[in-house]
Amino acid sequence: LFNITGHYYQIKEHTFRKYLNIQKKDSIIKTPDLIVVMMNPGSSEPEDNNQNGRKETLAKPDNTQYRIMEVMQNCNYEFVRVLNLSDIREPKSNIFYKKIKEMEALNISHSIFDNSRKEDFNNLWVYNIPVIFGWGVNTKLKSLAEKAIEFCNVSNPYGHQKPNFPWAYYHPLPPNTNKQKEWVTKISLELPKI
Repeated sequence: LFNITGHYYQIKEHTFRKYLNIQKKDSIIKTPDLIVVMMNPGSSEPEDNNQNGRKETLAKPDNTQYRIMEVMQNCNYEFVRVLNLSDIREPKSNIFYKKIKEMEALNISHSIFDNSRKEDFNNLWVYNIPVIFGWGVNTKLKSLAEKAIEFCNVSNPYGHQKPNFPWAYYHPLPPNTNKQKEWVTKISLELPKI
């Protein structure tokens, strides 16, 4: 039902993804009608192993993306763009948090919400469409999350916010299957239908 494409790149031995597009195969629209901001690309990888950063390439979906596709189906969205707090491709959260520190030490700008990447952000962001926040609630993400909220400047983001933590939005893929279903149901009910 969907075409999934991403823009993958490498800096030295580190692998990244700038964005991911999920579009219904029968869709003819040219710009996204929904944006989702999550934590990092996790286990997402290019189908042809092309990560030279020169072109968008077909991508293999991961379990988180299937939750997004469910929401798309429920609410009739055709074209979702996924951006992340960090471009670092790392499926294990604990290693990912260490890699954030490593990137900072190496002075690698791994977040599209970094001031040095305003041009990237402006090229990929779409204004006046619904935006879902779903990067998780780990305190190690707080500064990245606050920066993303400031950059996006969305007055009414959708998402499952952790009570009393204005920067924390539950991830679509918690370890518990019931909670995953809950997330999909909650977002599907809140999002405007097309």
